[in-house]
Amino acid sequence: MSRPTHVTSGPYAPPTPGRVLTAVSADGARLHVEVHGPEDAPPVVLAHGWTCSTAFWAAQIRDLAADHRVIAYDQRGHGRSPAGPACTAEALADDLEAVLAGTLAPGEKAVIAGHSMGGMTLLAASGRARFREHAAAVLLCSTGSSRLVAESLVVPLRAGRVRAWLTARILGSRAPLGPVTPLAQAVLKYATMGAGSAPHMVEACARIVHACPRAVRHSWSRVLDTLDLDHGVRELSVPTVVVVGTADRMTPPVHARSLVAALPHCVGSDELAGVGHMTPVEAPKLVTGRIRELVREYVTVTDTVREGA
Repeated sequence: MSRPTHVTSGPYAPPTPGRVLTAVSADGARLHVEVHGPEDAPPVVLAHGWTCSTAFWAAQIRDLAADHRVIAYDQRGHGRSPAGPACTAEALADDLEAVLAGTLAPGEKAVIAGHSMGGMTLLAASGRARFREHAAAVLLCSTGSSRLVAESLVVPLRAGRVRAWLTARILGSRAPLGPVTPLAQAVLKYATMGAGSAPHMVEACARIVHACPRAVRHSWSRVLDTLDLDHGVRELSVPTVVVVGTADRMTPPVHARSLVAALPHCVGSDELAGVGHMTPVEAPKLVTGRIRELVREYVTVTDTVREGA
């Protein structure tokens, strides 16, 4: 029997989508896409992070789908999206463009939120014509644009070559994660979550992360190791909010502060005390509330009217 890829009850159990479709990226990669909520409601697009899946956004989807059209997709190689030919930042941007083209009408505006590698996806796509056509505003959660391994605090050593070397090898390990045991949950909690994270939050994240194929985990870790999207920050011209936890070891607050300083149109930022890297799970109400605020402020009724509706 295969291991469950997510929890099946409680606030982090993924809701059933209204419809499912496949978006085909520029290189032929096929992406699993879910649409939740009323078809004529203001759209929100959610891009998850490394080793995660659409299930990571369960709390946001359940809340927002009452009065928003929520579009969530599995990054290539993650969840129900098969691994694509390429593992690059450009491929992530291509994939997002394919999802936008497949779910939004020409000129239709949406709030687009990205967590961790999902936020990097938005930065990689920020200069693309289709992204600019559809992005009304952006939420960047627990993400960075460069120096990801150098700034990581997963290894409790002083900054330098030794820490960076160890971090790259830990994050890029090919070893299987195995079953979701209490020890495995404790390790994941240390690396990715705040000390005060409730057990049901930790289990929800562990189920998702452990379901990611180890080859996919390794391949994308190598991309993140050398990622440089500083130019993408400067090209992200839409209103943007940045959220980070003060206890984030994966993308510490130094990244969020750099984003805030460099973004052309930063309209808000939050540093959440005691919260780790998994902000949408650890602080679901705050993240959902920020998305709702961006929709109210930057997505008008006429933006959401679809042709032929």
